[in-house]
Amino acid sequence: MLFQENLDRILRRRDEIADRLSSRPDPRAYATLSRELASLEEVTTAIRAFRDAQKEVLELENLIGEASAEAEIRALAQSEIQEAKQRLEAAEAALKLALLPKDADDEKSVILEVRAGTGGDEAALFAGDLFRAYQRYAALKGWGLQIVSASEGSLGGYKEIVAEIEGVGVFGRLKFESGVHRVQRVPATETQGRVHTSAATVAVLPQVEEVDVAINDKDLQIETMRSGGAGGQHVNKTESAIRITHLPSGIVVMMQEERSQHRNRAKAMAVLRARLYDAEKTRLDGARSEDRRSQVGSGDRSERIRTYNFPQGRVTDHRVNLTLYKIDKVMEGEALDEIIDALLRAHQQELLATGARDGSF
Repeated sequence: MLFQENLDRILRRRDEIADRLSSRPDPRAYATLSRELASLEEVTTAIRAFRDAQKEVLELENLIGEASAEAEIRALAQSEIQEAKQRLEAAEAALKLALLPKDADDEKSVILEVRAGTGGDEAALFAGDLFRAYQRYAALKGWGLQIVSASEGSLGGYKEIVAEIEGVGVFGRLKFESGVHRVQRVPATETQGRVHTSAATVAVLPQVEEVDVAINDKDLQIETMRSGGAGGQHVNKTESAIRITHLPSGIVVMMQEERSQHRNRAKAMAVLRARLYDAEKTRLDGARSEDRRSQVGSGDRSERIRTYNFPQGRVTDHRVNLTLYKIDKVMEGEALDEIIDALLRAHQQELLATGARDGSF
């Protein structure tokens, strides 16, 4: 009964939001309500399919048990009941998946940050390889990718690179990539063929609008300076580089990719909003949910999540104990979906188990 009451409440909420949107609320409320309505459409469809299947099974059971019904009609109902129950079982499974807690950010575009970790020049080279894997994956998905800022390593690759990836559902696919990625391979500079271990850190942050994060101008320290290219070449004569410090959090963002100070400031503010939003989301998730601390869902960027072993041609994701012997395809972005799908399935199974334990299902 409680399960059915929960379904009724969801349907009422969906109708309530639709009514409120028709009254043309202010832009902030409109954006919030629209996102909530979109998040409810899938579960609303699943509820209706489940209830239609329930109704069909009930009607067939009533026909079978009705003594006054003609024998031919009862026999027909009997022949259909098994398939109807299978449809009900499938509809119930689909409904349980649709009822799983949704990350409100799943449909958003992202800011991707890849940084070289331990390992010096080899770490920077690996950070570059890892970024190119995401770049190719984005292209395969039809997403747009634009580099926001980059600091190259002395032998190539990147000490740090930040990019925007735009498209529908980008965060939902890439959010489990946050963490420490470890590589084991023989560096190009290694003369004795020894395998070295280094690492790169990935952060995947949902892009947020101004309505999502309120930033007080009084909390910002904004500095301008001259932009400089590699080795001091091509120095702009205008002070177009921007460094923004958010005083309450201590977060610092520097942007010098554009020749326009206005564009550098806009990009820096976008990155700042994403980092502030992520910091607050992490704080709230850590305070109220064990899911984030689970094996799949932590997203902790201090956690080693994956190892890329080039001599053995394998990639191992330690959260789901998945090993693929197709490292070339992973680094081309082609096999990355196999890892992401396994992570999503594990996350769904954990949420389903949690729902079963607390009586949600």
